[in-house]
Amino acid sequence: MNFVWLGHGTMRIESGGTVLLIDPWLNGNPSMPEDQHDAAVEGVTHILLTHAHVDHITDVLPLARKLGVPVIGQYDLMSYWGESEGIEAVGFNRGGTVDAGGIAVTMVPASHSTTLATPEGPVCVGSECGYMLRAEGKTVYVSGDTDIMADMAWMGEYHAPEVGILSAGGYFTMDMKAAAWAARKYFNFNTVIPVHYRTFPILAQNADALAEGLPGVDVKTPEVLEAIEI
Repeated sequence: MNFVWLGHGTMRIESGGTVLLIDPWLNGNPSMPEDQHDAAVEGVTHILLTHAHVDHITDVLPLARKLGVPVIGQYDLMSYWGESEGIEAVGFNRGGTVDAGGIAVTMVPASHSTTLATPEGPVCVGSECGYMLRAEGKTVYVSGDTDIMADMAWMGEYHAPEVGILSAGGYFTMDMKAAAWAARKYFNFNTVIPVHYRTFPILAQNADALAEGLPGVDVKTPEVLEAIEI
């Protein structure tokens, strides 16, 4: 599997002929060069969404139409978009599993918030979530935006992910120190990739505290558009 960070919380995951694009934010993302947008989405087969904040959904609808690919996410928002936006939307809920081109996608809890910005103000559209992805004999935990939560105990024991993609920049999510603590206490990762950092000055600018807190774990510090093969 290849993991390609596109800045902030946006991740491209490649497995065989399947390319998942998670929480696409390209336009306006200060970490993402404008002249690399087409390369970033080349070959995408599915879009996966964790929640509806603007820094995670900015390019969801334009890309779904441009690429002609389904959007997978929480039932309430997917049902709304499927009816109002004319896209192919696959809506399900926590505990459910759907197939995305051979990648089994299981929705799990997260602890954050999720609102959709409208001209009338923010509207609640379901609930935030994370995912467990199974492919190529591996299980990958995509935390989405979250703090530490007690649900991580059963998630780590039941799903036993080897790889963790953790939103760990602080301010809006758990920080690097907290993510390391959660990874030690609740999971048994071989590999951890931090995301949702370095975008703005208020977020963590490096993953040093994560690496220091996880001795024996391969903490990959991603660079935008550079593939990490696991």
